[in-house]
Amino acid sequence: MIDLQFTTPKTLLNKGTGFLADYSHTLNPYTGCSFACSYCYVRQMPVAKFRKAAWGSWIDIKQQAAAVLRKELRRAKTKGRVTIFMSSSTDPYQPIEYKEQVTRSLLEVMADEQPEFLLVQTRSPLVQRDIDLLQQMRDRVRVSMTVETDREEIRKHFTPGAPPIAARLKALEQLRLAGIPTQATIAPVLPSSESFPQKLAGLTNRICIDDYVMGDGSGGARTRQLGIFRLYEELGLQEWYEPDAYQLVYDRFSRVFAPDQLHISQKGFAPA
Repeated sequence: MIDLQFTTPKTLLNKGTGFLADYSHTLNPYTGCSFACSYCYVRQMPVAKFRKAAWGSWIDIKQQAAAVLRKELRRAKTKGRVTIFMSSSTDPYQPIEYKEQVTRSLLEVMADEQPEFLLVQTRSPLVQRDIDLLQQMRDRVRVSMTVETDREEIRKHFTPGAPPIAARLKALEQLRLAGIPTQATIAPVLPSSESFPQKLAGLTNRICIDDYVMGDGSGGARTRQLGIFRLYEELGLQEWYEPDAYQLVYDRFSRVFAPDQLHISQKGFAPA
C-alpha cells in the first residue's frame, strides 16, 4: 500500500545544478517514486533519508501544479532561455499518474507556454498517452526512455517494481512513429546481452550510456552506500559493477550506432 499525501507547493521550478547544470530548471510533478528502483540515487538524498518511511512506499501529489507552473514559467522566460529536465528525483509517469494526471497538466502548460527545451526522463510506457501534447512541442522536446538492460530477468532482479523492458521498447517505437524525438538511456548500465544494440536499432537514433560512477552525482559514493554490489554478487556478475563496465556496452553499441548517436553520461542528458 502506497501512502499518498496531497501537497500544495508554492514553487515547482528548481534551478538546474550539479549533474543537471546544463538545464536552467528541473521539474518534479511528484515527490517520491513507487517504482522504488534498488539503485536510485534519490534514496541517499535528504528528500528520502529524512522521511520516516521506506523509499517507494509514499508519494506526495502536488495539487494545483499547473497554475503554479504557468506563473513560474512566464516569469522565468522573461529572464532568459528556459530549459527543463523533468524529472530529476521522481518518475513523471509512475503509476499514480494514471489517476492524478499531474504530469499531463504540466505538459498542457508547457505546450502552451513552450520552454526552449524539455527533456522528459521516464521508464514508463504511460508517456505514450501524452503523444498529442508532445507533438505540439516538436523539436523542443525529447523523451528519454530508461532501458538499463535488454534482459528481463535482470530487470526483475534490480527493479522489480518498474515496467517490463518489452513495454518500454514498444513505447519508443510508438513515439518514433509519432515523430517525437527520443533517446534510449542505458542508465545505470546493467548486465545485458550482445544483441542489446540491435534491439534498439530502428527504435531511436540517440543512445545515452551512464553508470553509477559518472551518474549518481557523487562519483559512485551514494550507490556504494546503498549496497548495490550485493545484487551483482547474488547473480555472480560482479564484473558488471566495475567502473569500466560501461565501456563494454559502449563498444557493442558503436558497432550498430554512429559516433554522433552515442553519448556518455552528462552530455547525453544535455539539452539539444
